[in-house]
Amino acid sequence: MKPGVVVVGSVALDTVETVHGKHADALGGAAVYFSLAARHFSKPGMIGVVGGDFPERHVSMLRKRGIDTEGLQRVRGESFRWAGRYSPDGNTAHTLETRLGVFAQFSPRVPDTYRSAGVLFLANIDPELQYHVLRQMRGALSGGDTMNFWIKSKRPQLLRMLRRLHILFVNDQEARMLTGEHSLLKASLGLLRLGPRVAVVKKGEHGSMIRSRAGVQFCPPFPVRDVRDPTGAGDSFAGAFMSVLAKSGRRSRNLDEKILARACAFGSVVSSFTVESFGVAGLVRLKPAAIRGRYEKLKTLVAI
Repeated sequence: MKPGVVVVGSVALDTVETVHGKHADALGGAAVYFSLAARHFSKPGMIGVVGGDFPERHVSMLRKRGIDTEGLQRVRGESFRWAGRYSPDGNTAHTLETRLGVFAQFSPRVPDTYRSAGVLFLANIDPELQYHVLRQMRGALSGGDTMNFWIKSKRPQLLRMLRRLHILFVNDQEARMLTGEHSLLKASLGLLRLGPRVAVVKKGEHGSMIRSRAGVQFCPPFPVRDVRDPTGAGDSFAGAFMSVLAKSGRRSRNLDEKILARACAFGSVVSSFTVESFGVAGLVRLKPAAIRGRYEKLKTLVAI
């Protein structure tokens, strides 16, 4: 079965500290969180790179959960590692160590079986690599992420990529940096002027704002009693969001408000399971019935 949604991004070994504890050398990375969230709506295909030290059990686990790993390269060297500590409120991550390893020379190669996938997501990597991948796909609905480092250091290359992107995911700070607008309403509209048809502005524990050509929508987070580990919440959100679009068969020309609201709601629900456990544990054991239960609960919470 060919992938319905393809993700390009990091595959990592994370060491994370929060007020709830610490876990070391655990499976992480944007492509992993995205894929584990996306699998509940459409078959994911993963493009990334790992070193010779990457445990095979992690790859086996991903395959057992329906994730296609044909695009995952294993090369000689050390895998990407990140270590961080979160503030007590869980809103700020302080990086303690970053070792890029083989990820520093990552050159994404899109397998032939991936090129006709209906949906593509470009996780946070160099915008030149994102653009390179976009050119290899055959008319996919494309979504992408970025960060302040690329906005500052490679703005021309990022703007070139954005002109070909359909859906942009950024947080509120990045939206302001990209547009120069302090008001998020003005900033979200400014993002559309850069090329994307839809801008998803993430506001952490306060949910998300979706700006499309039809107008603005607000999507609340699903309330979680204990946030144990915020790592991967944004990538899980994007994984569910984009794979809901893949399941619906929507393309860039018919992204109406109804399907965007549905995608955002499922993104909020799936990411709520991510933050309740350390690393990917919550996503690994997640069942469709649990997703459906929280989705129905979220609908009642936001109904007027």
